[in-house]
Amino acid sequence: MTSTAVEYYLSAFTQQKGKFIAPWFSDQRRAALDSFQQNGFPALRQENWKYTDVRSITKRNFILTEKGNGSVPKNQINSIRFNELDCHELIFINGHFSSKNSRIGNLPDGVILESLVIACDIHPDMLQKHLGNNANYTIGAFTALNTAFLHDGAMVYIPDDTVLEKPICIFYLSTETKHSFITHPRNLLILGRNAQATVIESYTGIENADYFTNSVTEAVIRAGAKLEHYKIQQESEQSYHIGNFMAQQEKDSRLESHSVSLGGKLVRNDITSNLAQPGASVTLNGLYMARHRQHVDNHTLINHLEPHTKSEEYYRGVLDDHARGVFNGKVIVHENAQKTDAQQSNANLLLSDNAEADTKPELEIYADDVKCSHGATVGQLDKQMLFYLRSRAIEEDKARSLLTYAFAEDVINRIKFVPIRKRLEDLVIGRLPDAALIREFAA
Repeated sequence: MTSTAVEYYLSAFTQQKGKFIAPWFSDQRRAALDSFQQNGFPALRQENWKYTDVRSITKRNFILTEKGNGSVPKNQINSIRFNELDCHELIFINGHFSSKNSRIGNLPDGVILESLVIACDIHPDMLQKHLGNNANYTIGAFTALNTAFLHDGAMVYIPDDTVLEKPICIFYLSTETKHSFITHPRNLLILGRNAQATVIESYTGIENADYFTNSVTEAVIRAGAKLEHYKIQQESEQSYHIGNFMAQQEKDSRLESHSVSLGGKLVRNDITSNLAQPGASVTLNGLYMARHRQHVDNHTLINHLEPHTKSEEYYRGVLDDHARGVFNGKVIVHENAQKTDAQQSNANLLLSDNAEADTKPELEIYADDVKCSHGATVGQLDKQMLFYLRSRAIEEDKARSLLTYAFAEDVINRIKFVPIRKRLEDLVIGRLPDAALIREFAA
C-alpha cells in the first residue's frame, strides 16, 4: 500500500511544472523527498498516528494543480472574505496566488507581505535564511511532501518594534476541477523584536469538491514579539486536510494560537511551539466540530526548553453521528526549564451514541520546580440541564442545540479579537439546528 503511494509521488516530483524555483532551495527539496522515500506515509502502528488511518489519502492519486486552473466568480471570492474586517488580504486559488483578487493596503516601512514566489525574487536572502528552518521534514511524511512540492504560499515579515494594526488574512480557496487535486500551501511568518501582528489563515472549499490540502506554516517570533494566529478550516466534507504549524519563540515572546476545524472528511492538525528562551509563553485554543463520518485529529506539542516559560491549552470537540475526534496534547518540561507553568485541558461532547472521542493529554517533566496540570473529559449533554430547559417550555431539539453552543462557546469566548470571534460564532451556530433561536440567546 505505502510503497505504491510513495512511488506515485516520486514520479509526480519529476514531472511537476511551474514549481517554486530557487537554486538555493533545491538541496532542501531533494533532501525532503529522500526522507519521504525512506520513511513513507505514517501507519497505525506508529504511536502518533494510532487513531488516524491515512490510507484513504494514500490510495488516491491526487494531481498537482497548475497556475490558472480554477476560475472563480467574484461573488464566490467575496463570500470567503471577512467583509466586516479591515485587513490586508492574500488570496490563493487552488494553491496559487491570485494577485487580481488580493488586497494589500499601505504597509508600515519594512513590512513584507508577499506570495513566496514573488518574495523569492524580491527578498531571496531573507527567504533563504528562514524557509525550512523550523519545519522538520525528517519526522513527518506530509511536511516532507510539502517541502518537496512547495510551489507557493505567503511570506509575512514584521520588522523590529513594528505593530501592524490591520490583521493579515491569508485565504486558501479550493475549487472544483476535473480531477482530484493536491495543494501544498507554505506560510512563513517572521516577527522581529517587539513586533506585533495578527495573522488569519482561512481554508475553504466549494461544496463537494474533492481535493487534498497539505499545508505547513513556520513562525519565528523574536524577543518581546506577539503573534495572534488564527486557523479557520471549513473545507468541503469530501476533502482532506493535513496541516502543520511550527513556532520558534524567543525571550518574552507571546503566541496565541486559535484553531477551528469544521470541514473535511479527514483532518489532521499538528501544532508545535518551542519556548526556546526565558519568559516565552503560548496559548493554544482549539475547537473541532465533526458530523456524519468526519474524522478530526489534533496533535499539539509544547516544548518548555528554558526557565520561566508558560503554556495554556484549551481544546474542545463536538462530535455527532459517526464522527470521530482525536486529541493528543503533549507538554515536555525539559531539565533546564525550572519555574515552568503549564496548564492543559481537553473536553469532548458526544451528541450521538455512535460518535467517538480518543483523547490523550501527556506531561513529561524533567525539572523539579514547576506547576503543571492536565485533564480530559468525554461525555454527553447534561441531563439535568436538558430537564431544566425542557421545564422552561423549550423543545428538546432546541435545548440540545443551546447546550451544545454553550459548550463550544467556552473556546470562542477566549478569542479577544472581536471580528473573528463573531465570525466563529456565526460559523458554529450555522452548524446547529435552530440557528435563529441560538442567535437570539447568544445576542
